[in-house]
Amino acid sequence: MARDREYEVVLVPEEEGGFSVSVPALPGLHTQGESVEEALAMAKDAIEGYLEVLKDEGRPPPEPPRIERITVGS
Repeated sequence: MARDREYEVVLVPEEEGGFSVSVPALPGLHTQGESVEEALAMAKDAIEGYLEVLKDEGRPPPEPPRIERITVGS
């Protein structure tokens, strides 16, 4: 049975509106949406498709990277 995986997504607000999304653990995976909710839904769909292609090719899904947050003064 497949196990659930969590992937970090990066949402970037676009000047013309909406959000672009990338997934650091999955090279080349980019999508977008008009709202945060739509962008996240599009990202989920894109991630599932990406992982399905890897499975079809007999390749294992990459493990999500460890992401830490660092605070610095301005």
